[in-house]
This record gives sequence, C-alpha cells and structure tokens, in this order.
Amino acid sequence: MKQSDIKAFSLTEVKEQLAAERNNLENLKFAHAISPLENPSRIKHTRKTIARLETQLRSLELNG
Repeated sequence: MKQSDIKAFSLTEVKEQLAAERNNLENLKFAHAISPLENPSRIKHTRKTIARLETQLRSLELNG
C-alpha cells in the first residue's frame, strides 16, 4: 500500500486497516514458521505498511 493511499484514509479507516495488517503479519509469520513462504518478502512489505499506517495514525491524532 502506498503512502498516498494511506493519506486519504480517515482516522477510523487507518485504525481498521492497521488492525487488519497486524493480523495479516501474524498469519504470515505463523505460515512461514510452519513451512517457508513462496515470497517471504511479503513479511517485510507488511511490516513497512504497518509502519506507514502507524505514522499516519500519529499524524492524525496530533493534528486532530
């Protein structure tokens, strides 16, 4: 997910997407522990998306 897409989200949308991405990361890590993923870089991309969402969430909280 691109930063420009994330900036268009409202506060509640950011929180919902953040929860979904965290759940996705948990599932990816679990699946990778059982058997190697076909594309393990998806874990890295998901972590970066979570960081982008957290940054946008903090920005929205500070700016109101």
